[in-house]
Amino acid sequence: MMKSAAWREGFFESTRGRVLALLQTKNRTVNELADELQLTDNAVRAHLVSLDRDGLVRRAGTERGVRRPHVTYAITEEAEHVFPKAYGVLLSHFVAIVAKRLEPRALRASMREVGRRIAADQSPKLKGQSKTQRIKSALVLLKEMGGAATLSEGEGRHFIRGHGCPLSAVTAHHQEGCLIAEALLSGIIGVPVKERCIRGPTPSCRFEIP
Repeated sequence: MMKSAAWREGFFESTRGRVLALLQTKNRTVNELADELQLTDNAVRAHLVSLDRDGLVRRAGTERGVRRPHVTYAITEEAEHVFPKAYGVLLSHFVAIVAKRLEPRALRASMREVGRRIAADQSPKLKGQSKTQRIKSALVLLKEMGGAATLSEGEGRHFIRGHGCPLSAVTAHHQEGCLIAEALLSGIIGVPVKERCIRGPTPSCRFEIP
């Protein structure tokens, strides 16, 4: 759920966003949320139903009540991606420091090793999958990482085209960062994928599948 700063600001000013922000600090019941937000129980339940449908909250357990137990709610792992993170900035600075310490060849090798390790983490899920299924798994993984990608064909060649690069914080200043995705996709799909990214005023991520 890669969202812009403007989207996040607007979301967290909404009641749904305020519910999510409260649940990030600790699990809460409908009554507790209603008290914090100065809303009716039914209004809170409506927001929780909506957030649950979007996969952002879940039932976490129960607390003892005066008449009956009260259900407690918590945010999901998916919801964590909605909250602002400094990962991109930190990663960009880290790569900048590493780039000063390593020769270009060693830096490129390091980027590929990162991609291979990410792919290796996925290997149990890929066992027995065909090439076509592995490509679909690669597209899903890119989405989970915060990007969006599609499979396309042109001039007799197949490409994975990215929209919203999950590594943009790095690749904007260090083109070697694209090698992370190249090695990751090669490991997932099981063939030597080649980075063919288009750079310039209108950049586009492209990876050719043999």
